[in-house]
Amino acid sequence: MSETEERSFADTPVLLAVGGHDPCGGAGIQADIETAAALGVHAVTAITCLTIQDTGNVHGMEPTPPRLLRRQIEALRADIPIDCCKIGLIGSIEVAWVLAELLGAPDSPPLVLDPVLAAGGGANLSGQGLIETIRRVLIPLCQLLTPNLPEARTLSGRSAPGDCAAELTRLGCAHVLVTGGHEETDRVVNRLYDANGLLNEWEWPRLPHGYHGSGCTLASAVAALLGKGIDLANAVEQAQQFTWRTLADAMQLGRGQLIPKRLDIH
Repeated sequence: MSETEERSFADTPVLLAVGGHDPCGGAGIQADIETAAALGVHAVTAITCLTIQDTGNVHGMEPTPPRLLRRQIEALRADIPIDCCKIGLIGSIEVAWVLAELLGAPDSPPLVLDPVLAAGGGANLSGQGLIETIRRVLIPLCQLLTPNLPEARTLSGRSAPGDCAAELTRLGCAHVLVTGGHEETDRVVNRLYDANGLLNEWEWPRLPHGYHGSGCTLASAVAALLGKGIDLANAVEQAQQFTWRTLADAMQLGRGQLIPKRLDIH
């Protein structure tokens, strides 16, 4: 670009959201876009897989060819400054390796990984090979990992939240937020850890329904806030507040789980 062609980039932070497409709009890339928009961040996207999905479960999945995913991300990065990255559903071992290569440089923006291993309706979205690849090549790159407790147990081979986090930080990620939405307790307890142990925990009133896209909303909210320059501890707290409001206002659009209302929330 010549001097006469130079232009100033907008001040709006940009989130690179990498994940699957959910046709019903509750989770995946649409959740990331809506969350970013609600928080004043622009989302650019790279699609890892197409899904056959409704508010009840995932019924099929077709991963994006790795070469196509690579071209999506390379084209975006060559054109638009990226302030933060969030990875959701990965879909295949080959895609995981592409993401590690493209997003793992030392000067890359902060990376938040939401390790989507199963659908809310129970469908398995990862095999053991993909889980091992996530452990080996993606977790070490993360500023923040946001597993629910079942995901933390699967990724770590441990049981208690603190033990799970200790193993996951040993693998190399800087912080782990273990969420408690899947536990049978009166209140939801979310715990933030680093390599030295527990940093903070939050308790939230348990809402009465199941929600499709709560984990996507939380992880993309943290990433968006990091992209705005907010420090991690405050980004995690503010993202939980935002997510809880979206669930409290959630919509029953289908026969399955409710969909968070991420836009125009009060």
